[in-house]
Amino acid sequence: MTKLLIVYHSRTGGSRRMAEAAAEAARGETRTVLKRAEDTMPQDLLAADGYLFCAPENLAALSGQMKEFFDRCYYPVLGQIEGRPYAQMVCAGSDGENAARQCARIATGWRLKEVQKPLIICTHAQTPEAILAEKVIPEEQLEACRELGLALGAGLAMGVF
Repeated sequence: MTKLLIVYHSRTGGSRRMAEAAAEAARGETRTVLKRAEDTMPQDLLAADGYLFCAPENLAALSGQMKEFFDRCYYPVLGQIEGRPYAQMVCAGSDGENAARQCARIATGWRLKEVQKPLIICTHAQTPEAILAEKVIPEEQLEACRELGLALGAGLAMGVF
């Protein structure tokens, strides 16, 4: 059976909720592992057939903890996961495009195959209070996360990637 690894970082709950929604849907299609970025190791990447990366955008960039995951795992798996499918989700306060670009550049270095354009959920948090507050992701946006998880899980299970 195929295995999907969902790696996420979340400080205020938004990207965690997004990753949980995707994992919930993917579990109906394939074996799915949901791991926090700080707990994910190179062997977790090697043991998976596909990936979903989910992180917040902080200061127009990937969150530091997600970047640390990529920094820590990049070289130990380089050349060993080429061609595997991936998708990504970004929880952003305004735009999320730069965080998505950073993740895509790292995935390109690993020679992963993008199978879905980035899903960017915008919370419109623009004040210090809103940025630091616990995030609530509306149900219709969580549904988009579920659809992505379902599609990625089903594609892995059917071997279409």
